Amino acid sequence: MSDALDLTRAILAEPDDARALRVLEAALEREVDVLRYCAATLGLGADLVMQRAAAWAGYAFYERVPLGAQGDAQPTKLEALASVRLFRVQLLDREVAFAAPGFFDVIRLRNKKSTTPRLLNLLFFVPEPALREYLAQAAAPALIDGARQNLARRWPYASAHLELTLLARLGFVGALALLASSLLLAPFVAQVWLLPLACGMLLLPAAIRLGAVFTPIRPAPSLRRPPDEELPDYSVLIPLYNEAEMVPQLYAAMAALDYPAERLDIKFVVEARSVDTVAAVRAGLSDPRFSLVTVPDALPRTKPKALDFALPLCRGEHVVVFDAEDVPDPDQLWKAALRFRDADDLVCLQAPLVIDNGSRNWLAALFAGEYAGLFLVLLPALARWRLPMPLGGTSNHFRLKVLRELGGWDAYNVTEDADLGLRLARRRLRVEVLASSTREAAPTQLLPWIGQRTRWIKGWMQTFIVHNRDPGRLMAEMGLPAFLVVEALLLGMILAPMLHCGFALLLLVRWLSGMGGLDASIWTAFYLAILALGYGSALAMTGLGLHRLGRSELLPAQILLPAYWLLMGFATLRAAHDLLARPFYWFKSPHRPANTLSKRWPSRARWWRPRADGWEKIRLAWIGLRRPRP
Repeated sequence: MSDALDLTRAILAEPDDARALRVLEAALEREVDVLRYCAATLGLGADLVMQRAAAWAGYAFYERVPLGAQGDAQPTKLEALASVRLFRVQLLDREVAFAAPGFFDVIRLRNKKSTTPRLLNLLFFVPEPALREYLAQAAAPALIDGARQNLARRWPYASAHLELTLLARLGFVGALALLASSLLLAPFVAQVWLLPLACGMLLLPAAIRLGAVFTPIRPAPSLRRPPDEELPDYSVLIPLYNEAEMVPQLYAAMAALDYPAERLDIKFVVEARSVDTVAAVRAGLSDPRFSLVTVPDALPRTKPKALDFALPLCRGEHVVVFDAEDVPDPDQLWKAALRFRDADDLVCLQAPLVIDNGSRNWLAALFAGEYAGLFLVLLPALARWRLPMPLGGTSNHFRLKVLRELGGWDAYNVTEDADLGLRLARRRLRVEVLASSTREAAPTQLLPWIGQRTRWIKGWMQTFIVHNRDPGRLMAEMGLPAFLVVEALLLGMILAPMLHCGFALLLLVRWLSGMGGLDASIWTAFYLAILALGYGSALAMTGLGLHRLGRSELLPAQILLPAYWLLMGFATLRAAHDLLARPFYWFKSPHRPANTLSKRWPSRARWWRPRADGWEKIRLAWIGLRRPRP
């Protein structure tokens, strides 16, 4: 104990035994390494702490592993990299080791020095973040290979890299064109055969949306923040590419997280080609919670590949992904940790994404309404029904062990969130919605919106092809109800915008040819009813979502939903072309820092504890009408 107290006093650079004892006891009570506690919680920084520990133990200290050092890092198990504390390298004419020892390892190394004095010339101390960064560079070939191949090795029939052959893509696009054409031509040919198909393809997605509208939100469990020592280590992955301007905002958002600093492992995962972003991240690495993972330039240039590259370096029990523009609620991590602790079968939590700039223009308002309906109405309903959930690309929390067992993300799928949601469903793993939000900014210009939406729809197409190469196996793994919902949702997201454009085009042709926009046929009535049901269910879900969010002022803009769907139809056609021409191309959405965050922000408790007014009164009244009277 005297050595431990002496080392603590040396790290604090204070002769006060009482304070050193308090710090030592606090770290031991929290079951956290004393060096990490001093660096993160006391704010001394990893470099200074390790430098003082090295001086106390009598070893040389380096701020980072020298550039001339050559080491072979081809681990048999990549996940072991997160716990490596010592690494041997060839430096000039001899083999030496660089180490980032823990607190009690420093004490042992000091005592070992007296019996093995040659250690002073063979072992050097470096800060733990510097050692991790060097390991990532040294193991880069193995990490890149793992990022590309882990999913294919663990789950070969669910990998876009193997399943998205040219023949499969051509077959899908051809079948999609045939299906859309058949539904549009149904009034003229094969009415008896196409009527059931049209009903199934067009009515089921609308029925799911209406079912979600009339499904009450399950009250969130009452959570109280536990003491720091009860919270597990938590890893945060933030993939970045050409987003140097976003780094200061990200640092502020991550620093605001209400989570013990010594248990946070926040990794900025930056493409090596993005030189300015790498430099911007390095400028803020004095905070010991933050570290940089530089991803070598290699195909495919996608976000999931970068995440898979960094996944073996995570040391947390849980992991979450945030995007460049994300501002999560400060309570998000500890709430997720408690939910995982209280439900052993829960493997994934999706935090709702809320658009902060919806009042900027009509496009942002429609985007905000779409997100409100998805994250505050549809996903909570799917979670309550225990049906597959299409995850968002950010703010999804995982048990790290389970995520690794699933093979991580699909590096070749450009909507890795949708694919991972389906793989979770195929393993029948439980996914829930978290009662804590993340703010994002919607695209406010048309071209970036089209590029982003094209990528999303192309990813949904990829996901549909990959998971439907063997429909029988898919249905057997997830069950018939989940299978039908997945087919309806995925095909609905792909097909509905195309049919909307087709209906609009048919009406325009009829009007230009002098036939009039409408006639009295049963098919005209049928399609008008379908359109009304589609728009009505979408508007109902959007309206309820905005009400739950407390953003009812965005409701008038939703009248432009038909124009929004026309844009989605155009993006769908571009996605089909991209699927054939460049299936793994990743359109990078541009982001700009928010000058000021919206002052109008809903109460954190409002949307998951809905009050019986407005839409809720209508919904509750309808539920009451449907219940049989005693």
